[in-house]
Amino acid sequence: MLNHAAVLVAEDEPIIALDLGYAIEDAGGEVIGPASTTKYALALLGLHSVAGAILDVNLIDRDISPVVEWLIERRVPFILQSGVGLPPKLAARFPDLIVHIKPITAVRLVEDLEALIVDRQK
Repeated sequence: MLNHAAVLVAEDEPIIALDLGYAIEDAGGEVIGPASTTKYALALLGLHSVAGAILDVNLIDRDISPVVEWLIERRVPFILQSGVGLPPKLAARFPDLIVHIKPITAVRLVEDLEALIVDRQK
């Protein structure tokens, strides 16, 4: 269970974003977003404290790299999902990032994020 943890959702496909939101709420979390652009995701991170994030790699305005960097600097766990994998520059800078290739269920993404959050709290 997410125990009321705030989770940023950055996803530009409305149906996927809605599905993620429901899965987060079903797991006891609070949805921050969804953000369909990197710019909006960064703005939300400036306004909210988050325990984790589920991010689509490519959003409407650009790839998610600035958000990934922000989260890594603050040691906030996150899950990436993509239809095509990581952008080469992001993969080169952070070779250990785990990317789930779409299609993947929202429940699986939330379960994986829950595990990362629990690991971080240990």
